[in-house]
Amino acid sequence: MSDFALAPHPHFASLVVGTAHEIAEVLRDDERGAALRDAVVVPTTPFPELPDGLAAIIDVTVPSEAVLSTAQALLANDAAAEDRAVLVAAKVLALTARRGGVSGVVAELAHRLDGWAVLLDRAAQPIASSGAGSLHIADAVAVAFHRPVRVRSQALQVHPVGINEDVSAFLVVMARSGSTSRVRDLSSQAAALLDLLLRTHDSSRTERLGRATMMRVLEDGGVSAERTAQDWGIRDRSLTAFSVSARSADVDVERMVIRWLDELGAAHLLTTSRGVTSGFLREEHVADVAQRAAELAIPLHMGFGAPASIDALAVSAEQSRRARDVAVSERRVVVHYNEIPTVALVLDRLSPADSTRLAALLAPLRGTDLVETLHAFLRTNGTWGTAASDLGIHRQTLAARIRQVEELTGLSMTSPDDRATAWLALRALRHA
Repeated sequence: MSDFALAPHPHFASLVVGTAHEIAEVLRDDERGAALRDAVVVPTTPFPELPDGLAAIIDVTVPSEAVLSTAQALLANDAAAEDRAVLVAAKVLALTARRGGVSGVVAELAHRLDGWAVLLDRAAQPIASSGAGSLHIADAVAVAFHRPVRVRSQALQVHPVGINEDVSAFLVVMARSGSTSRVRDLSSQAAALLDLLLRTHDSSRTERLGRATMMRVLEDGGVSAERTAQDWGIRDRSLTAFSVSARSADVDVERMVIRWLDELGAAHLLTTSRGVTSGFLREEHVADVAQRAAELAIPLHMGFGAPASIDALAVSAEQSRRARDVAVSERRVVVHYNEIPTVALVLDRLSPADSTRLAALLAPLRGTDLVETLHAFLRTNGTWGTAASDLGIHRQTLAARIRQVEELTGLSMTSPDDRATAWLALRALRHA
């Protein structure tokens, strides 16, 4: 009671410890009594009757001489817990910044606060938002730039990103739960981290953009591709395309492939889009990269195209993508396009018009169960019993359906050439 002073903040309460006699004496003083009624009293001796307007914690179970020290210890433990929570959250924010950048930090902060967050630039334009932040842009702008607009939420906090005249942005947050001090401390940590991210030039991002641009030029082919390759120190007359992805989204495939290229002394001709890393290699490096992918403990799916000249790499790039698709569908690690079954190679070499004409052979069968019947018959190499069993029909029924197929298409299932044509037509029909 002798040290009693009211904390002048609406979000904090002062705990005042004293005997019932000391409390009664203070209440007789108009000025100190009014201040005491804005605090919370913790009496160390029994209180005969609680005065009107006084908030108190009564029936304290600890000895009277230990009330003050117990309250201080509880508050210290609470503050330490808050500090630990902020420290752990700050570490997570730092890790998030490495992978997710500015937007990742804002999203993680909103999650940690169980609320929303908005990051505004100095022109009041949103840089990033998370949670329900996109619905509260107007509120964030109003409180950050002191605009005379009615704000729906009164519990917003504004944290400048930067110091004094060097402010680059404003972080506005709203927490649904948690102490005000924890929200303030964690948001301040996030603001400092965002300041570092906004002012740091990301050379890796610049490099990725440069590589992506180079890859587009190389795939477009022609004279521009040859000149670009020469500018990047590529003297080879041909390259081989590759495409690779991992089964787990947590694997940084691009960084792993770059490490392989560094070990081989190869140029970084690659880019990443939607989890797939694509690029070009010298033919002499294909076997080494394929072996590294096959020996890796992390499951990968990698496809290689055929070698192509620098001015016509688009074909090899498309081949590598198709080979990777085969690797994914067949759960294989490495697939070379030239090793894909011959039917796929034939179909890939057909023009769109020829592929359409081939599929048109089966046009009379569309909308009926004859397409599936023909597929089952050819898939089982014309084995009547197996095909009928797969379709769940009698052999006689299968024979009748095959006769219908022959009548409608003009193809004979006794002719090897016609059976091959029918199989190509089925593949072309499904590919279309």
